[in-house]
Amino acid sequence: MMDIRELNERIRQETPFINLLVTEMEKVIIGQKDMVDRLLIGLLANGHILLEGVPGLAKTLAIKSLANTIKASFSRIQFTPDLLPADLVGTMIYSQKSEEFLVRKGPVFANFILADEINRAPAKVQSALLEAMQERQVTIGDHTFLLEEPFLVLATENPIEQEGTYPLPEAQVDRFMLKVMIDYPKKEEEKLILRQNVRHDFPVTTPVVEPADIIKARQVVRDVYLDEKIENYITDIVFATRYPDQYQLSQLNPLISYGGSPRASIYLALASKAYAFIRQRGYVIPEDVRAVCHDVLRHRIGLTYEAEAENITTEDIINDILNKVEVP
Repeated sequence: MMDIRELNERIRQETPFINLLVTEMEKVIIGQKDMVDRLLIGLLANGHILLEGVPGLAKTLAIKSLANTIKASFSRIQFTPDLLPADLVGTMIYSQKSEEFLVRKGPVFANFILADEINRAPAKVQSALLEAMQERQVTIGDHTFLLEEPFLVLATENPIEQEGTYPLPEAQVDRFMLKVMIDYPKKEEEKLILRQNVRHDFPVTTPVVEPADIIKARQVVRDVYLDEKIENYITDIVFATRYPDQYQLSQLNPLISYGGSPRASIYLALASKAYAFIRQRGYVIPEDVRAVCHDVLRHRIGLTYEAEAENITTEDIINDILNKVEVP
């Protein structure tokens, strides 16, 4: 068994850059601490993130600010109904000079991809992004290109304006480690936002972290200790979404059409490890699992028509499961 004290010390040595990132982002982003934490979890656990919230809640600004704090390449793709897969991944172009087809790479060849309003593009564009997200590679013609690490897709979605949108297929939604719901700021925070945005000099973030620091930290996150009791807790939570009867939650049976896949268990464990790492701890506790549970599971539970008719959300179901499953 590994030495927890030694691991804690190693994590303390590896986490100073987290404070640098947060300090830089706080120059621009006021409040929204949970959103910033979730962006860092995705960064450290190597998982893509879907942000959902009404317009004007700094989703795009937060993602751009995070990318600007790291000395890495960044692409912003505005998804629209007329977007083509070639606009995303690139295409083959004939060169008259060399009399051959050359590969013209698209904006997906960057470390950080901001997929703005991802549900506005048709299915064939979304499926082109799917290969990049899952396999970390892109195929153009006969050529396959590996994407440079770190590679992170941060997508935004507008929940209120559904005209001209294409719902994301379950296969693609499942590729996102976290689905983060963004809410309105508090009154005091909004006053600070107002003051900051009417000034002449709007603050900007500066690069403070190298990509190598992120890759190194990801290896340490994997080493965070996950006890077998915590593993059992994670699998119990996920299994309760599939077989509610086994956990005295039979009232959820008519409300759930499908539960979390094994990817839910994997991402719940990884996100918990990243959350413990941010808290400078070398081991996962049940509170870490509960802190990230909603973000990992809310897009992995299918609701029946009955649940929708009764206005029951995945949040309600996850709350019921967390209240019932025994905490180690």
